[in-house]
Amino acid sequence: MSVYKRDYRAYTGRVTPAWTRIFVLARYGFAEAWASKITIGLFILCLFPPLLSLFGIYIANNPVMRVLIGNRGPSMLAINAEYFLHTLQVQAWLALVLASWIAPRLITFDLADNALPILLSHPISRPGYVFGKFIALFASLSVVTWVPLLLLFTYQGYASSQPWAASHLHIAFGLFVGSLIWITFLSILGLAFSAWVKWRVIATGVIFAAVFVPAGVGAIVSAVLHTAYGFLLNFPVIMALLWERLLGAENMSDLSLPTPAIVAVLVVACLLCIAMLNARIRAREVVRG
Repeated sequence: MSVYKRDYRAYTGRVTPAWTRIFVLARYGFAEAWASKITIGLFILCLFPPLLSLFGIYIANNPVMRVLIGNRGPSMLAINAEYFLHTLQVQAWLALVLASWIAPRLITFDLADNALPILLSHPISRPGYVFGKFIALFASLSVVTWVPLLLLFTYQGYASSQPWAASHLHIAFGLFVGSLIWITFLSILGLAFSAWVKWRVIATGVIFAAVFVPAGVGAIVSAVLHTAYGFLLNFPVIMALLWERLLGAENMSDLSLPTPAIVAVLVVACLLCIAMLNARIRAREVVRG
């Protein structure tokens, strides 16, 4: 039958709810992120610190193991807020490495292949596109941060001979909230800078620079003006302070930056990244000749 003899009708079947369409992008983004062998290798690397912490918890709660290694005291390994804080810090910086690799895979490929006009021509909005990619990256970082950390907390509560979990719920809360704040910041930051750099390898380096270059600027400001507020630009420092306060751990530094100021810096940084995404994610690209 010739094409001009065909009758075309509008689709009258069941339509997928609009709020679920972003999960299609999230599913494919997650699959794209984990299709690389390097991602799998980085994930395996991220599992080593929790396994070491798990072994430490086992030793601390097993008197036989303490005898075998020559220490009969019950406090050879103190499983407290400081113990979980160290594990959280290690996992957080490993999450930065993972985010710097995964984030460019989620956006730079679409930009390099000029796929955004095609994607946004579907019933998906620009915020929906960004949120779908955000979910994929956020879920990927969750499996190396708060998920293993809460599993360690659960195991400590199970292995302890004394009622431990109920009296230390603030540690679980700190691990969860501290991880969420960090991976949310990393996800927005990674997507924003990946959207502006089409080359994946360069985008990975730029994400690292976006975290550590302001730290150097903050150190210069603090040295010149003789104030501790310059360290508000140092994301490693302010996140360490925030994690200490969330977990109720002992302050390991001499800085006393106010918590509202730390939160304000993180919020401002996220808003700047969102503005970068809003300026870059477009359905069309204007080329000036």
